[in-house]
Amino acid sequence: MRIVREIGELDLPRHGVVGLVPTMGALHGGHTALFHAARAGCDVLVASIFVNPAQFTESGDLALYPSDLEHDAAIAESKGIDVLFAPKAAEMYPSGFATWIEPMGAAAGLESEHRPGHFRGVATVCVKLFNIVRPQIAWFGRKDAQQVAVVKQLVRDLNLDVEIRVVDTVRDPDGLALSTRNAQLSPAEREQALAIHRALETHDAERARVVLAAAEIEPEYVAIADLDGPTLAIAARIGSTRLIDNALLDEGEPT
Repeated sequence: MRIVREIGELDLPRHGVVGLVPTMGALHGGHTALFHAARAGCDVLVASIFVNPAQFTESGDLALYPSDLEHDAAIAESKGIDVLFAPKAAEMYPSGFATWIEPMGAAAGLESEHRPGHFRGVATVCVKLFNIVRPQIAWFGRKDAQQVAVVKQLVRDLNLDVEIRVVDTVRDPDGLALSTRNAQLSPAEREQALAIHRALETHDAERARVVLAAAEIEPEYVAIADLDGPTLAIAARIGSTRLIDNALLDEGEPT
């Protein structure tokens, strides 16, 4: 596996299918599920690790985000990544950078209401990564359902030549969705966080609120939205840790 830190050094072979898995590092089982799916679907597999400052709305949240490139590189290599692209912020946003993508549509509401500017950062960095790596296919996780919907909208609206594939949310056996933020939970907070999955299992917004209230969780939102299909989405803070999760609903289920 090759580790590339500068855009100019990313000289990829163009035979076969080039795939991309964008990540912010702190790799866990959710990321490795993406790597596994991608490895089976392409000839040259690139994973990016970039903690994108533009999508953090709270500076303290950015400062708390874990970073261990050596550890992540070992995981990536063990999962068959060919190239690990790990640029620094100044490489992606050099002095004078002033062009941003402001998505509407799928980006409206939910995360945007609580994290203003978040999807501007997501959209801009995804388009940059697509242009830099030039993959035919890119893989994203369903746990960030609104992000998936925004990225698919970007590809459609801007005629980007990349196919977006989505991998289902990976969960611990007790139902908690894998997330880098889970490491910030105390044992008691982790137990409390399980109510989010139980709420999603109701497949109903009102009943989901009842489940959360019983666990003394006041959500930022509980909503049904069209996120690449009708989706029950929840965001809540457990202690100081903000978690998001969602469940794709069948067309005939109550909303």
